[in-house]
Amino acid sequence: MKDLIAEIERHNYMYYTLDQPDISDKEYDRLYDRLVALERETGVVLPFSPTRRVGGELLKGFAEHRHKARLWSLDKAQNQADLEAWHARASKLVEQYNTAHPDDPLPPLSFVVELKFDGLTLNLTYDGGELVQAATRGNGVQGEGILAQVRTIRSIPLSIPYTEGVIEVQGEGIMFLSVLEEYNKTAAEPLKNARNAAAGALRNLNTTVTASRNLDAFIYNVGYADHLQFTDHQEMVAFLKENRFKVNERIHYFSTLEEVAAEVARIEEERLGMDYLIDGAVVKITDFRTREVLGYTDKFPRWAVAYKFEAEEATTILRSVSWEVGRTGKLTPVAKVDPVELAGVTVQNCTLNNIGDIERKNLKYAIGSLVLIRRSNDVIPEILGKATDETDGEEILFPEVCPSCGTALEMRGAHIFCPNKLACRPQLIGRVTHFASRDAMDIETFSIATAEQLYDSLGVNDPSGLYYLTLAELMGLERFGEKKARNLLDALEKSKTRDLSSFLFALGIPNTGKKTTAVLAEHFRSLERVVGATAEELIGLPDVGGIVADSIVSFFKEPVMVESIKRMLEAGVSPVMEERTETVSTDNPLYGKTVVLTGTLQSLGRDEATRKLEAMGAKVTGSVSKKTDLVIAGESAGSKLAKAWDLGIAVIDSEEELLRLFKEAGV
Repeated sequence: MKDLIAEIERHNYMYYTLDQPDISDKEYDRLYDRLVALERETGVVLPFSPTRRVGGELLKGFAEHRHKARLWSLDKAQNQADLEAWHARASKLVEQYNTAHPDDPLPPLSFVVELKFDGLTLNLTYDGGELVQAATRGNGVQGEGILAQVRTIRSIPLSIPYTEGVIEVQGEGIMFLSVLEEYNKTAAEPLKNARNAAAGALRNLNTTVTASRNLDAFIYNVGYADHLQFTDHQEMVAFLKENRFKVNERIHYFSTLEEVAAEVARIEEERLGMDYLIDGAVVKITDFRTREVLGYTDKFPRWAVAYKFEAEEATTILRSVSWEVGRTGKLTPVAKVDPVELAGVTVQNCTLNNIGDIERKNLKYAIGSLVLIRRSNDVIPEILGKATDETDGEEILFPEVCPSCGTALEMRGAHIFCPNKLACRPQLIGRVTHFASRDAMDIETFSIATAEQLYDSLGVNDPSGLYYLTLAELMGLERFGEKKARNLLDALEKSKTRDLSSFLFALGIPNTGKKTTAVLAEHFRSLERVVGATAEELIGLPDVGGIVADSIVSFFKEPVMVESIKRMLEAGVSPVMEERTETVSTDNPLYGKTVVLTGTLQSLGRDEATRKLEAMGAKVTGSVSKKTDLVIAGESAGSKLAKAWDLGIAVIDSEEELLRLFKEAGV
């Protein structure tokens, strides 16, 4: 059976990846049918058998999957100036490193340009050569397992020749435009957009639906490997091809930025003739040692940039403008336009941002007029302005009272706000929905429809109310059977011990996001200390200035928030923060010092080193500043080390010295 599987997979590779079939369909079917017969006789289906590709499974849900290595987003360049700015930053960092390491300089910059596919990012895990997991990107650290769905993609190998440990490879799940066209010829409900068709299929619990879409995938990166190291991008691409992954052939290498810009222009000119959707090009530095030295910001690698193409534009008639109330009380104008096809999607609604945006674009008297719209970054439709010089359209009226609760509105800068935090339906529903969302308390099966139903039927107008729901109450709701009710209650119970950072983000503190709430959690390490923090204590933390500090202090003084948090704690919500190892003697040399880790430590991981440093009483931060006392530099340390030298900060660049300090401190 293994020999037969190997033969079938080789033919799959020749047909689906190389587009060079070397046997007839009839001969292939004969091999496949023989395997099916053997599996039926023996009752054994090997994990890498191609018979697992056909779908047919109806799954219960998506399991969480934590990636071995983070899947990074890319910084964006919208024009030539942005591309040049990225190049200048990278060149400066390389120059700084080479000045400090004259005996071991980095090579001159060279680049690879690839296509930026418009599909769904896939992270594939192979252990001992077998595909054991496939996951969505999620938040870059954790995604959702979609192994059963990915198995239906015939160009993705179920086993590979490389068998030395675990590797993760990344790529893009897509639906070819020609496949979409063929699918729609017989589909009961034609699909309008190839990207949504692919993404929807890969997140469909019915794998028969996934299989019916005949999806494909291009693989472009090795994100993690137990034992693999590459010197450059060319070597990594060769590895992918050797292991039967489908790699897009539009990969070109260049030594100058001028050549890169010319290639990007060629891709943009040719994009509409391609059989798959792309929304840009990706430019990367080819040398892997240079990548390690340049490292990452909090969000992006410094050695790569995504060049986003100009979005498609179209003209249509602006018919009306309504005002939607968000969870913070801010009103957003939403424009209704005559349906128009734009980048493969039918657009009917466009966001207008705020009053200032309407006036700046001369749209105050535009209802009934022809307007120019664009899908910004091929995703969000926006109105650019009038398409003609006519000035006699109907007026867009700015509301004076909240369209939901009738409360008099307040102007804050260019934005309009409803101040009614106690009884404005969309604010309350939005707050509960945000609280339950994935990056917040991650309450499974919860949606805005659930929040609306709980508000309308059970009066749940605050996140704390979720933890007082009963089985009987939920079963009394329409479309809520016992199973659905128990699932929601179980998810709520599970959420009670979310980490402190997620809980703070779930509360929706104005002017704070995930990064800031993570900083608060790490610094204060308890909800009680965060709630009691003064503006003076907050100012000076990373990303916390005067405005943010005042927002945090004011938020935790609001009677509504005080009561909400009190009720949640009484219901058993207990935001957790991993305990630090007990601090050792204050006599050790790192006690009270601000320390930055950079580069790769060979004998212990970054997390373990951080725990040991904190156990010694050090404060470990992510960026170098004048307040930094010490930088610990492992192999391939980059810009943080260079900045430490510039500022005259003490550096430990010997791992043996660091281990000696840990040993002496007893951690």
